[in-house]
Amino acid sequence: MKKKLSIVDIANELNVSKTTISFILNGRAQEKRISNELVERVMKYVAEVGYKPNSLAKSLRTGKSNTIGLMVEDISNPFFASIARLIEDRAYKNGYKIIYCSTDNDTSKTQDLIGMFRDRHVDGYIMAPPEGIEEDIESLIKDGMPVVLFDRHLPGVKTDFIEIDNLFSTYNATKHLIEQGFKNIAFVTFASHQTQMVDRVKGYEDAVKSDGLKSTVKEIVFNQDEEQIMVPLRDFFKENPNIDAILFGTNHIGTCGLKVMNELGKKAPTDIAVISFDDYDVFKLHSPPVTAIAQPVEAIADNVITVLLEKLNDRSSSAKPQSIVLKTDLRIRNSSLKK
Repeated sequence: MKKKLSIVDIANELNVSKTTISFILNGRAQEKRISNELVERVMKYVAEVGYKPNSLAKSLRTGKSNTIGLMVEDISNPFFASIARLIEDRAYKNGYKIIYCSTDNDTSKTQDLIGMFRDRHVDGYIMAPPEGIEEDIESLIKDGMPVVLFDRHLPGVKTDFIEIDNLFSTYNATKHLIEQGFKNIAFVTFASHQTQMVDRVKGYEDAVKSDGLKSTVKEIVFNQDEEQIMVPLRDFFKENPNIDAILFGTNHIGTCGLKVMNELGKKAPTDIAVISFDDYDVFKLHSPPVTAIAQPVEAIADNVITVLLEKLNDRSSSAKPQSIVLKTDLRIRNSSLKK
C-alpha cells in the first residue's frame, strides 16, 4: 500500500521548512511574505505528486473543518430531503459542506451521532431534535458550538430555532372541513410529545371544540416498518365507521392512511374526506388530488442556513437566540371538497 504523503515529506523533498509549506497550502503565503517563486515551486510539486491534505489534521490546526452536521429524523422523507438539499446548496456556496444523517427520532442514536460529529470537528449543527437530548445540546452550546433547531424546538434549551405555526395550521385545516359540512372529523398522527406534534393536536382540538363537535384523536407509535403503521390504521377505520373526514398529522402517516383506505374500498371525499400535513407530489397525483398543509420548505431552509452562517461568522456574538415562526399554506384539492 502506497504511503500517503505528508507536509513533512514535501518539506524534506523541497528542502523547505514544514511551517512554510503549511502557510502556502493554507493560502497564507502573501500574509507571510513568501516569494511567488517558492509558492509556484511548492504548488507545482504538490500537483505532480497528487498531494491531498488530511482534512481532520487541518481542522485541528485551524480550528475549522468547514463542515456542518445536519440531523433529521428521516432523510428519505420528502420534507426533510427537500430541506436538506436546499441547505446543502446554500452551505456549499458559502464554503461549507454538509454531513447529514437520520436519527429515527431515537435519543440514543442521536447522542451517538452527536459524538461522531464532535469527532469530525464539524463547525455547527442543524437539528430536528428528538426528545431527551436537551443536555447534549446544552453541552454543545456551552462548548461554543452554534446549534440551530428546526421543525420543532426543545423547551428550556436556549438556542435558535425555525418552525412553522403548527397550531394554526391544523386549526385552519379542520375549520375548512367543518365549513364543508363534515361533522365527524378525526385527527390521526404519530404519538409524540414533541412541540410540533403537540401543537398540531391542539389546533385540531381547538377547532372542533369551537363548533361543538366531538374530538377523535388516534395516535400511532412510529415504526420503520410501514405495515406496523397500517395495522392500527386498519383497526381505526373499522372501529370508527361514522368518521366522515380525517386530518393526517404527517405526510408519512397520510400516505399509509390512503393505502389503507384503498384496501378497504373507501373513497375521498365521498366516504371520508382527507387532508394531510406536508404537501408533496404523491398527494398531487393521487385520485382525487389530496388537500394538504404545505410547509414553506424554501423559507425554512433559507432561514436555517442564514441563522447558522451568521453564528459561524461571528462566534463572539452574544445576541439573543432567534425564534422564527413561519406560515403554512392550505392547498385545497378535491379530497376535502364535499360533492
